[in-house]
Amino acid sequence: MLIRYKKSMEKIAMGLLSFMPDVKEVKKLQQTIQEYNNNPNWHLFLWKDEDDILGALGVVIDEDKAIVQHISVDPSHRGNGIGKQMVCELRNMYSPMHQVTATDETKNFLEKCETEA
Repeated sequence: MLIRYKKSMEKIAMGLLSFMPDVKEVKKLQQTIQEYNNNPNWHLFLWKDEDDILGALGVVIDEDKAIVQHISVDPSHRGNGIGKQMVCELRNMYSPMHQVTATDETKNFLEKCETEA
């Protein structure tokens, strides 16, 4: 299930976000986490399965859109549908108030989720 990121989960979130190609660099990763901590329009969610945190999904709210800018799953748990479940829960959370859209980096994955739905 998706849970809202809290500052106490920062190291776990940074670890998961580091799997994203555009935030691998430590400085960029720190800037990204700071944005999620400080910007009220940036929302970061973590995927919790029992006691384990296995994924991260970050969105930016821009008027009527929820733009998915980060999506990452622990490599040892990929291929199990976690990313798709995260996107599905996110759509349920934000619809109908916001249209869930993607960045260039997340577009292919979101399109894949739609075709498999």
